[in-house]
Amino acid sequence: MIIGIGPSSFAQEDKSPLQRLVDAGCTVVPNPTGKRLSEPEIIEYLARHKIEGLIAGLEPLNRRVLESARPHLRAVARVGIGITNVDVQACRDLGIAFSYTPDGPTEAVAELTLAALLSLARDLVPMNRELHLGGWPKRIGRSLAELQVLVVGYGRIGGRVASLLTSLGAQVLVCDPFLPKDAACPFPVVSLADGLAMCDVVSLHCGGDKVLLGKDEIANAKPGLMILNSARGELVDESALIAALESGHVSKAWFDTFWKEPYTGRLLGMPQVLLTPHAATYTRRCRSRMENEAVTNLLLGLGIANP
Repeated sequence: MIIGIGPSSFAQEDKSPLQRLVDAGCTVVPNPTGKRLSEPEIIEYLARHKIEGLIAGLEPLNRRVLESARPHLRAVARVGIGITNVDVQACRDLGIAFSYTPDGPTEAVAELTLAALLSLARDLVPMNRELHLGGWPKRIGRSLAELQVLVVGYGRIGGRVASLLTSLGAQVLVCDPFLPKDAACPFPVVSLADGLAMCDVVSLHCGGDKVLLGKDEIANAKPGLMILNSARGELVDESALIAALESGHVSKAWFDTFWKEPYTGRLLGMPQVLLTPHAATYTRRCRSRMENEAVTNLLLGLGIANP
């Protein structure tokens, strides 16, 4: 069985997921580029090596890619929670077993979201920079207890973020149009427009690739808004965000996901924006759990292991 590995960092810290594939008798073909594979690259990679099972990252797995990989490709196991890069219906139509790891990232992403908000609220990065330059700056920050936070997307990660914020005194509102009316949500549920108008911070934890925070939404948000995005870069209109940052209407932001990665855009020159390289899941515990779960899912999908 020939297994392809999409994520360039797979088994970087913990070799056990890779060893499990070898122990199961698989031939493993790692990502040859050391970066996220583009559509032409993943098509060529799957075809050249006749990949039968793919451990997937964020490479585009649309219908065209999946059809090009038939009849060899039989299973795709995504490492992570987001599946917008995968045409799940095409997998069903083509008889390709698909799986993902929705539980693994919760802890790590929620923790980094909290760390980013604390860093922005207390100006840790500029104080650190100025101190290293020989200064002795003292900046007045904001306590979480004085912030009202809109959590957009009340799934696993959004729920954990809301719980952590509440434990530290923040007032949390939730926006999630897909939340069942009878769902047990301990936080006030509001529309996106109402939440943005009231809140000091918006934290994005929803899927999709359509703009959620566009020019109008940002313009009608509370002045001084802080934006946290660990979900998808496409959820925010980049031009509108930059204009709002330049005017001060958006005071600060943290982005871990971007419109194109690696990111080379204008946010790099904006010191009020905290940037991390799509690393929210990068803790040893999280990566090991997700990667091992993905291997289990792949072996099940290929019929190599029993449930």
